[in-house]
Amino acid sequence: MLTLILVIFLGGAILTWLGRKINPLLGDLLFLVSVILPATMFVMNIKVGDTIAQHTLLGIDLVWGLSPLAHLFSLVVVGLGVMLSIYSISYMRGKEKVGMYYFSFILSIMAMLGILVSRDWISFFIFWEIMTWSSYLMVILNGKKVQSIGIKYFVFSALGAYSMLMALVIINSQLGSFMLSDTFNNFQHLSPANQILIPVLLLVAFGVKSAVMPLHIWAPDAYSNSPMGYTAVFSGALSKMGVYGLVLVIISMTTQLPAGSLIRIIVAWLGGFTAAAATLWAITQDDGKKLLAWSSIGQLGYIVTGVAIGTPLAMLAAMFLVVVHALFKGSLFMAVGAIEKQTGTTDFKEVNGLIRKMPVTFISSLLSIIALAGIPPLAGFVSKWMLYEALIQNHNYLLVVLLFFASTAAFLYAYKFLHGYFLGQEEPEWAHVKEAPMSMTIPMLLLALTTFVLGTWPQLLFNSIDSAMQYLGYDATNGKLWTDSVLFSQWGDKVALQPVLYAIIAVFLFFAIFLYFKGRKATRYVTTKDISTSGEIPKEWENLTFKVNFMQPFERAIEPFLKRQIEKYYLGFGKGMEALFDFTRRIYTGNGQTYAIYAIVFLALLLIFRVSLFG
Repeated sequence: MLTLILVIFLGGAILTWLGRKINPLLGDLLFLVSVILPATMFVMNIKVGDTIAQHTLLGIDLVWGLSPLAHLFSLVVVGLGVMLSIYSISYMRGKEKVGMYYFSFILSIMAMLGILVSRDWISFFIFWEIMTWSSYLMVILNGKKVQSIGIKYFVFSALGAYSMLMALVIINSQLGSFMLSDTFNNFQHLSPANQILIPVLLLVAFGVKSAVMPLHIWAPDAYSNSPMGYTAVFSGALSKMGVYGLVLVIISMTTQLPAGSLIRIIVAWLGGFTAAAATLWAITQDDGKKLLAWSSIGQLGYIVTGVAIGTPLAMLAAMFLVVVHALFKGSLFMAVGAIEKQTGTTDFKEVNGLIRKMPVTFISSLLSIIALAGIPPLAGFVSKWMLYEALIQNHNYLLVVLLFFASTAAFLYAYKFLHGYFLGQEEPEWAHVKEAPMSMTIPMLLLALTTFVLGTWPQLLFNSIDSAMQYLGYDATNGKLWTDSVLFSQWGDKVALQPVLYAIIAVFLFFAIFLYFKGRKATRYVTTKDISTSGEIPKEWENLTFKVNFMQPFERAIEPFLKRQIEKYYLGFGKGMEALFDFTRRIYTGNGQTYAIYAIVFLALLLIFRVSLFG
């Protein structure tokens, strides 16, 4: 059945691409069927088990099965894939290269599920490369800045791929097997040097995809340059494949090392620094796509920190945030895509006051921003509370301070996002704007509402996470792992914050009623151009909106930090390599006579040094 599902994905990608060339409506229908049908088959028929399918390729056994850990991540991939396939139909209407978009989208979903069901490293690597290439096609789909953005993504993806490939070669040469279980069970039989080298190589490979600093510089441009219908997959699901790999390496490998705790501390601090630094960069952005791109990197930092700390409560928090992050960030990227679709821009300085024009998009954004900021009663609060609690219990006080700073600073860009798009002054040029189509608003609203459900009844995820953790080797908890936290009731069936929840709802209702009756009075709305400056009336093209230099005082305070970019060192290294290659090109002239001279000189050197070289 699993083989059939993957074949349907692959065949559907090709048929959708061909169908789109014949008729746009046919292409749309094939796209939906090619995502929703195999995704439904996967959820309904693929159960957690030891072996689901087994094949042989060139004498190498390819074994596929769904572990409890992979099952948890597959929920993210399938859920986002279905929601975004529905969303993409309306989002891509009227755009170019729709067939290629559909093709790459389907391949990405197939590849991610393939990674999760792989029980051997060869299958894992093959699906990993399919995921990389299909996402690369999305990054360069619109043809903008391909030389800088596309190549940057490709170079870092190649770095990760070669690191993984090198690790796999060493594993097979040492253990004689490509099976993941053999690698983890026989890890102690590797030489001491390889016990360090293999995890480091794999951490680099998975760290690239999860955008851990300093391997993150591809992510902001790749996220913001991809079509918004796919960026939610990029942030919510594809980045989680890196997290999935990090979990396997940190829990199944580094815990077996005497020096493994040091590696985990380093990764935890890299995650914490990623969360804080990316948050500061997000605050400085004036475009919603770039803001959410940096925000995604920051939120991934929280997850990486929880995984690296690795205590039961920290892992519970990280796995809970894996799902929750996919929900609220998927909804937010959809919201920005809807704004882009309806207004033609995502720049805060250009579009504002959309709360009356796009109320469903606003509600979805509001719920998702509350979840992102970690405010009760939404699920982001649950995950961050558990992470803070786990760090305190493990005496990582400085790391708590760093993450709490990142979480607090996130309020600034959360406010900037909401106020920038929805709560500012209405402008005449946006009078024509209407709400996005239902096929776009319903998926984003469903994802946002799910964060509310999980924030109040987190046990809907806890049992799946508990099974995944037992698969990783954590002690059985009889379904009560969450009792380590003071946040939950005895059975973990709800968050014990009902009074807070009721108070928050009451405050929202009060202000909703207040604004409703206030809005009934006659109000004179003025535009940002209806103002005078030093006695001069601004010209029509002069932008005096408050969103210009929105966070200028704060940005001025953090400017020294923002100047210290790792990217300039990568660029310096790249220029050095370019100079070396340019020198090499001068040697290889393409002239046969020059090559003949090289051969004569080489033979002469062999004759001169033959005794010292060959004895």
